[in-house]
Amino acid sequence: MSQENENLETSEQTEEQTEVEAQEETTEVDPLEAAQAEAAEYKDKYLRAHSDFENSKRRLEKDKMNAVSYANESFAKDILAVIDSFENALESIEGANEENSSDVLEKMKEGVKLTYEQLKKILEKNHIKEVDCSGEFDPEVHQAIMQVESDKHNEGDVVQVMQKGYTIKDRILRPAMVSTCK
Repeated sequence: MSQENENLETSEQTEEQTEVEAQEETTEVDPLEAAQAEAAEYKDKYLRAHSDFENSKRRLEKDKMNAVSYANESFAKDILAVIDSFENALESIEGANEENSSDVLEKMKEGVKLTYEQLKKILEKNHIKEVDCSGEFDPEVHQAIMQVESDKHNEGDVVQVMQKGYTIKDRILRPAMVSTCK
């Protein structure tokens, strides 16, 4: 019996070894298949990242277009207040008659001054400033229309401003049209 037990134990061990070897064979993966699976995984990750990048790119482009399209929205809203002031002035002119014309004219004068000041504040708020025309002619910001004789000014000085010039931040929006001394 002991030999039978030994034979049984040996056969059990042999069966166990055969099972272990069979499991090892099935768990062994072909290196080519492993590399292909890894490549497929990396390709999937790449495609997802590329897709996310393209979506972000489209979103940024849309945001950029909206920013450009509506860049002047704040400025336009500010200008609407000036238009309202002018409309009120026009209404008061239409409501004037011979009896109250002097009062209306005085109120109009005051209203136009206030509207002018309002417009200047809006321009300053939006970094639009008048070009300084005092002193010597500067071809960067002035445009000479004519030259005149003047005892009060030095040669090359600005004598008279025909049309004001404006800058927006550091750029010339419109040069000042001036006359200079000969």
